[in-house]
This record gives sequence, structure tokens and C-alpha cells, in this order.
Amino acid sequence: MLERTHKELSQYRLQKAQEMLNTARRDLDAQDYASANNRAYYCIFHSMRAILALDGEDYKMHSSVISRFTLNYLKTEFLDRKYGKLISNASLIRNRSDYEDFYICSIADTEALISGAAAFYNDVCEYLNERLAKE
Repeated sequence: MLERTHKELSQYRLQKAQEMLNTARRDLDAQDYASANNRAYYCIFHSMRAILALDGEDYKMHSSVISRFTLNYLKTEFLDRKYGKLISNASLIRNRSDYEDFYICSIADTEALISGAAAFYNDVCEYLNERLAKE
């Protein structure tokens, strides 16, 4: 049986992911594309951390979260491997949007990132619901 605190932490992180997705959509509607990219990335990031919380794992560096999640959940195909490309792309776009002067992500790429984040979030929710039902 999973520890209650691991479940609570997972649920908290999933709620944070949902908030980030909502904010990404709002920022897109406001034509604030850099912020929309950032929030879409954090939706994905908090979704990954929600799953890792159930394993009692957490990491300080984003690259460590991504690496461990990829190893444990994408390479083992608990979640679709296609998300590996989404995660890499989201990380790249977020970093470039946040830190590179004059970087402009296309509207189409921002829309695709938010759409991918939503699909990822939904699949993570489904995975977590199935996993918790077995506990």
C-alpha cells in the first residue's frame, strides 16, 4: 500500500499541473506566447513529478526528473514513448522562451505544445487513477 503522504503529494502535483495547463491556455488566448510555453512545460513537469511522487522519488534538477521519468515510464511503456519527444521539445522551447533574447516561438508551435501538454496530463491522470485503484 502506498504511503498516504505519497498519494497526497502526487495529487497536489497533479492539481498544480492542471493549474499550469489552465494558465497556458489563458496566456495563449492573451497572445502571451512565451508565458504560455512556460506554463505548458510546467504542466508536463508537474505531471511527471506527480507520478514520481508515488515512487517516493524527487529530484532538484529538471533534467533529473526528465531522465528518471523517461527511464521508468516511457522506456518501459507505462506511458506512450511519443511523450519523450514532447518532453524534450517542451523543455527546449521553455528554456529558449525564458532565457534567449529575441527568441520567438511560432503560434503553431505554442498551440501544439499546449495540446501536447493537455494530452500528456490526461494520460498521466488515467495512469494514476488506474495505479491507485490497484492499491
